[in-house]
Amino acid sequence: MEQGEDHAVLVYHLDDMNHPKSLRLPFHQLPYDIQWTASERLVVELAKFVGSLDRPERLGEIVAADADGKRVQPMFNREWGITGRGGLERVADDGYGTVASLPSKANGHFYMQTYMWNDEKNTWLYDVNADNGVRHLIGQINVGDMDFTLDPDGKVRYAQGLDINNNYVVYRLQNGQWAQLGSAEHGDRFEPIAFSQDKQHLYASTSVKGGPLSLVQTNADGTQTQLLAKDDFGSIGYVQWTPQNQPIAAAPVTGIPTPTVINGDQPLAQIYQVLLGKFPNEFVSFSSYSEDGTVLIFEVSSDREPGTYYLLDRKAWKVAKLFSQNANIDPDKMGSRVPMRFTASDGMPLEAILTVPRGAAMNNLPMVLMPHGGPFDIHDSWFFDTDAQFLASRGYLVLQVNYRGSGGRGPGFVDAGYGKWGTRIQQDLIDGVKWAEAQHYGDPKRVCVYGGSFGGYSAMMTVIRAPGLFKCAIGEAGIYDLSMMYDKGDIKDRKAGRNYLQQAIGKDAAELAANSPDKLADKIDVPVLLIHGEADERAPFAQAKAMRAALDAAHKPYEWLTRPNEGHGFYKEENLVDMYKRVQSFLKKNIGPGVQVN
Repeated sequence: MEQGEDHAVLVYHLDDMNHPKSLRLPFHQLPYDIQWTASERLVVELAKFVGSLDRPERLGEIVAADADGKRVQPMFNREWGITGRGGLERVADDGYGTVASLPSKANGHFYMQTYMWNDEKNTWLYDVNADNGVRHLIGQINVGDMDFTLDPDGKVRYAQGLDINNNYVVYRLQNGQWAQLGSAEHGDRFEPIAFSQDKQHLYASTSVKGGPLSLVQTNADGTQTQLLAKDDFGSIGYVQWTPQNQPIAAAPVTGIPTPTVINGDQPLAQIYQVLLGKFPNEFVSFSSYSEDGTVLIFEVSSDREPGTYYLLDRKAWKVAKLFSQNANIDPDKMGSRVPMRFTASDGMPLEAILTVPRGAAMNNLPMVLMPHGGPFDIHDSWFFDTDAQFLASRGYLVLQVNYRGSGGRGPGFVDAGYGKWGTRIQQDLIDGVKWAEAQHYGDPKRVCVYGGSFGGYSAMMTVIRAPGLFKCAIGEAGIYDLSMMYDKGDIKDRKAGRNYLQQAIGKDAAELAANSPDKLADKIDVPVLLIHGEADERAPFAQAKAMRAALDAAHKPYEWLTRPNEGHGFYKEENLVDMYKRVQSFLKKNIGPGVQVN
């Protein structure tokens, strides 16, 4: 459904695809994940839109419903609680719950992990009856906000996640006691993923010396590691699984993802290779299976295709198209996204992704640098990017740089961005622009920077750090006063968030000021466009007002676009259309029109 509308879970019967059943959700809520617990019962993890710049935010609330959308019951909810008898009463779950996993055979139950707001030192694991909400405690660890890994028998074996100090930790349950694993056992990072159906193997991601994550197989107790897939530059992801939790393919998350087949004698691995051949220049991802594995749904996507879902009946050897994520997008009219590598000024190899206007030669094009948000553990990939395609459709070359702090390169690359918001990260972006100009991809006389969230911060900071490099800057929902993050916004609300801020930006007042665009507005030498939602909780509206006041005080030219009742990035369609029109007009005014798109 379109952004700004109510959302619903639609359940289709394969014999009647024209009359789906509907489970409507509250306004601004949408499903984060959906799992079947029985043939006619499903559980839905809820999320909310915080704005178009962020992925939907998991609410930590779960409901269950019948396939016809009826008999909706809360499983974990901060308004309605479940009594031990399965009845509803006003006993709120004052915390955060997520689906940990499902039984290997559907039995109407699911496993749920929770932590409570008034207790950040424990995580709890329950076996929950999705029919009536009755839950039974089956596991617990004295560390808050952990994710549990269970074996096919429903026994908890590992717990992992970020502790309250934002350090990654992993524990193994041994003889009824939790033991924290050290780096000597599996390297700097060991992330359990899943057990095989026969319980003989554990699949995990590992990193050595902070490098890219590899996919490995170990014995059930974590011993005897076997490497399944690795890449020297990017972490391994996009893992394809059989219904029996056996990996059959994986690919690096950097560059154009090229799958490596694992367990090639598996029938599903062979089917996967056939599908790759049927959809050249696209990526095939297995989405879900029927319980007996004879029917599967797979997704086909690419840099020009947001994603289309198909149904494969293995018995009939028949493929049927189901849905497109956005049927209005014509892949043949989209620009190509080209991952490339360059070397930063200090010798660090970095990835850049260039979105090229359709039909244009990559030679001295008007260019827009588009830094991603986050900044940590987020990365731009080869896959379809709405903003990049919008700009390319208007004739602009789009440059995205996976700077230090980005995901996709391993934990060490992420850590390299901490404390470097206004310094090394900005230099990586600047180095990317200089590289693209040196290669004659972008015209040095026609370069603008446009970013949202942390990218909005970078839009101002790159202009400040590299005078003369840009002709204009667009900041959308940006952070412009670092010290304000300790007083306003939702990051500061929990202790883990406050610890994150100290690691990410520090606490020294002079350093915060030296890296805050609103304190350096006199150094901005280009026209600015500020875009902000007045109801933004992540980057409060006060941030934009502080930047505007600083530009006023420095007598710098700027344009201003805000909307009430909008959050972290505009949400309503009419506001998004207005925003894109303003962006297009601003770019045309300052770096000229884009090239003709064929």
